[in-house]
Amino acid sequence: MIWWKELLMGVTGLCSGLAVAGGLFALIIALGVVADFADRTHTARYILWYEDAVAAGGILGNLMSVYALSLPLGSLGAGVFGIFAGVFVGAWAMALTEIINIIPIFSRRLDLRRGLELLVLSMALGRTIGSLLFYYYRF
Repeated sequence: MIWWKELLMGVTGLCSGLAVAGGLFALIIALGVVADFADRTHTARYILWYEDAVAAGGILGNLMSVYALSLPLGSLGAGVFGIFAGVFVGAWAMALTEIINIIPIFSRRLDLRRGLELLVLSMALGRTIGSLLFYYYRF
């Protein structure tokens, strides 16, 4: 009788994972990370390959995370992975920097003339303290 509960939990987890992954891939594409790579490298004709690579990377990364898979690639493999991970994080930072124009727009709409530096500083400090607390209590 327990098997149906496990089946329901498995289907629910799979559907939830698909929804989150789909949202992440849509966000990556909507931010223009893929299109910006294709534009900067003058390889727009391969944009579908870029999008497939993003999806495959997300799927493989999730599978490796869930099933604790490891690839015996040694130091060279770790270095190559580090380069690709750095490019990925850099692309995210670049894309988020381009859309961060929300702060000047928001400050103009609120007619915020003083204290903008404190607003940005408080956001940065909050993010830093949150990250430190997360990693401190995680380990």
